[in-house]
Formats: sequence, structure tokens, C-alpha cells
Amino acid sequence: MRHIRCLAAFLLAGFAFAAQAKMVQRPVEWTQGGTRFHSVLVYDDASGAKRPGLVMVPNWFGVNDEAIKKAEMIAGKDYVILLTDMYGANVRPQLDNDAQAQAAVKPLYANRALMRSRINEALAQLRLQAKDAPIDTARLAAIGFCFGGAAVLDLARSGADVAAVASFHGDLSTDDASMAKHIKARVLAMNGADDTWTMKDADKFMDEMRQSPAAWQFVVLGHAVHCFTEEGENAPGCKYDAKAAARSYRLMHAWLDEAFAGRD
Repeated sequence: MRHIRCLAAFLLAGFAFAAQAKMVQRPVEWTQGGTRFHSVLVYDDASGAKRPGLVMVPNWFGVNDEAIKKAEMIAGKDYVILLTDMYGANVRPQLDNDAQAQAAVKPLYANRALMRSRINEALAQLRLQAKDAPIDTARLAAIGFCFGGAAVLDLARSGADVAAVASFHGDLSTDDASMAKHIKARVLAMNGADDTWTMKDADKFMDEMRQSPAAWQFVVLGHAVHCFTEEGENAPGCKYDAKAAARSYRLMHAWLDEAFAGRD
């Protein structure tokens, strides 16, 4: 009976520990070029085991509650994610205010060198978090959505030392296609076949990627339009598609697993 009581106490203690484990949301701030940035580090603290670190750039609405929720879903027990502020702490477009979001992204699309500088700084900041968070700095990658897809593709074009990047319904354009020869990361781009905003650049993107020495894949998701991973979006040209989203996440996980193989 004593052994049974001890076992029960042990199991209860284990359940209590599991109940206390939670998704960490920790602010990460830095200053670059006189602009202060406010990002969020997201991971499950149930285990101290080191895991891959991802820079995640959200859609053009930037860092907000919806983006944090998405980062938590993707992070799970698999990744530590730095949800990245690309605009600066004082620029926060209101959700569903397209005019504000467009104003926020315009300077970065107009100055791709600035975009590359900011996303590379985010990668550097992710590396720094390894002193306090369970990040395996030998396994780093970046993912992005819509505008964020453009940002992580530019990270790859800059020659950043990451294992992979994955772009979801991202802008495929570039200011300098010759930069593809600098790409070290495995590039995965996933776009909807009926995305009228991004697919116009598909042929140019593939021509560009053919110059890359790294592995790349361009996946076209049939019947999907822009925003297919963005829950709540339901406009004709920007619409959430649960099946396309699930398929793209599976592709992302497989792509990252293959990229990280041999880096642990």
C-alpha cells in the first residue's frame, strides 16, 4: 500500500508539473538605425531540450495577438520562434486596416536593402536568445506569411547562414535577381494557384531560383488564393483555406526536417 501511495504521489507531481508548463511569450527588443523594435519570443517551456529556432515574419499587420497565436501553434514543442517586428515598435497597423498596413510595408518594399538589413538583424537577435531559451543555434531557419514571405526570401537572397526559409503566400518579387547566387538556405515557396497578387511573378521567381546553388521548391496550391493560412480572412482574393493551410504546414515541417538533418 505504501508503494501505491508513493506511486500516486509521483504521478500527481508529474501532472502538476505538466499543468504548469506553458507557452512562453517573452518580449525581445533591440535598436537598429535609431529605430526600436519590439518582437516576441515564443516557445513551450515544458522541456529544456534544445530545438530549432525560427525567425517568423507575420503578414503586413505585423506583431499582434493573432500573429502570436499563430506563432504558438507553429512552435508547439518543435521550435523556438522569434515573432519579428519589421516596422519598429511605434508602428502597429490596426487589424483589418489595409491602409495602415500598406503604409507600414511601403518603405520596406521601396528599399529592399533596408528590408534585408532588418531581417538579418532579427536573425542575429534570435541567436542571442540561445543564452536563455532552448535554441539549437546549429538549426536555424525563417518562415514568413504574405509580406513576411517576401522578408524571409530576402533573408535567403542576402546569403544568410540559415538552413532553410519557407514562404507562405509571399510576395515573390525582388529588386535584384542576381542575388540568388548567394543563397545558402533551402528555399520553399508556397503560393495559391489563384493568387492574383503574387502569381504574376511566379515565372520570374523560378528563373531567379534557377541561379541558386541551394535546393529550392516552388509549390502551387490548387484553387487557393492569397492569405490561405490566415484564419478569419474571407474576401474573394484573400481567403483562409483550411485544407491548403494544413497541407502547407506539412510541407514546411518536412522541408525543415530535411534541412536540419545532419545539423544536430
